[in-house]
Amino acid sequence: MNPIVSIVGRPNVGKSTLFNRLIGERDAIVHDEAGVTRDRHYGDSFWNGVNFTVIDTGGYLPDDMNVIVQAIREQVHIALEESDLILFVVDVTSGIHPIDQSVAQLLREQEKPVILVVNKADNEQRTYEASEFYEFGIEDLFPVSSISGTGTGELLDRIVEKLPVSDDETPETDIPKLAFVGRPNVGKSSMINALLKNERCIVTDIPGTTRDAVNSLLAYKDKEYILIDTAGLRKKARVRENVEFYSNVRTDRALRECDVAIILIDAMQGFEVQDKRILREAARFNKGILIVLNKWDLVPDKDTNLFKEFQEYVYNQVPTMRFVPIITTSAVTGQRVEKIIDASEKIMDERKKKIPTSELNSFIGRIINERPLPVKRGKQLKIQYATQVKSNPPVFKFFMNKPEELPPNYRRYLENKLREKYQFTGVPITMVFRQK
Repeated sequence: MNPIVSIVGRPNVGKSTLFNRLIGERDAIVHDEAGVTRDRHYGDSFWNGVNFTVIDTGGYLPDDMNVIVQAIREQVHIALEESDLILFVVDVTSGIHPIDQSVAQLLREQEKPVILVVNKADNEQRTYEASEFYEFGIEDLFPVSSISGTGTGELLDRIVEKLPVSDDETPETDIPKLAFVGRPNVGKSSMINALLKNERCIVTDIPGTTRDAVNSLLAYKDKEYILIDTAGLRKKARVRENVEFYSNVRTDRALRECDVAIILIDAMQGFEVQDKRILREAARFNKGILIVLNKWDLVPDKDTNLFKEFQEYVYNQVPTMRFVPIITTSAVTGQRVEKIIDASEKIMDERKKKIPTSELNSFIGRIINERPLPVKRGKQLKIQYATQVKSNPPVFKFFMNKPEELPPNYRRYLENKLREKYQFTGVPITMVFRQK
């Protein structure tokens, strides 16, 4: 799992510009107006052989300056809880600000490594003036210009030096990881508790740091599974957006780490925009995917038709995700909770499925005969050869003439036919088309 570097500081010191510089993209919104960073802003960075995740914690800050210091304090507290390293950003052009002093005091009182980034030092005079910030008592001070990139190379060198080294005593395990993800209050923790309290399950605590998602070891039908709970951040008054921001970070990390993403949906609330986002993220990471409709016991007048209606509603919202199975459960009553593990096991088997090349080419030949490839610019498109180059997750490579001319609807046709024949239930399929 990548270590996390959080960027903190008062509004309008250039946190988002620094974030963009560190991840090498223009991903965060950059604007002179204070407090425009409201959505999740985290991305991956790589430097000197080290991968790490960078978080722009701009977040929403109130307009009332009387409470802005408190809002930043709460934001920094959450960043400290979640991060391995803090970048404290200040603005050399405005000098030392009372809010900067408040944040510096907070950072000095904890043990996590902090680097002081004096931004907007884009000439020799400003670089010299940056030394006044040594007053904060933070040893690592780097004058930089996030806009031009001046000094950011030296900053990145220091970041990777201070990040924790991966612990060789806890190597990557072969135990399957199941991540329980979803919107707040859909029952993620309750569902894991229901599984762990089952009399047929053996529970063992897995050591971890306070900022990690809570992992538990489940033994079920002579197999072990690691259950990852992405809930559990402490909520305080006025920090709803900041807490939800870091909840998104936890969800993202859990999706990257897991084998199967179990997306919980509240049966009483239905399928919402945030559920779609999580579903698409899981597919983007090529994870196994299972949708669990929780709190089914609370649904009045439920019958088989109602469940089928809900299924169809979800698939209509995300038509490319019809391969994802949906099951109903209740964490409170324990109804069908074991079905989550059974369905996840089946999805993992599907993920490992490998189709022999000769069989695949014979099948592809038949479906092309049923629906010939289109003619583009007067030339017949042809697929000469296909092979599955990888399993877990499955990747198929097709060699053809003019792959760039293959229309999206024909690609969907090939995937749908592959699924009709070989299922790949709950598993995203990657198809790559190359010039013969």
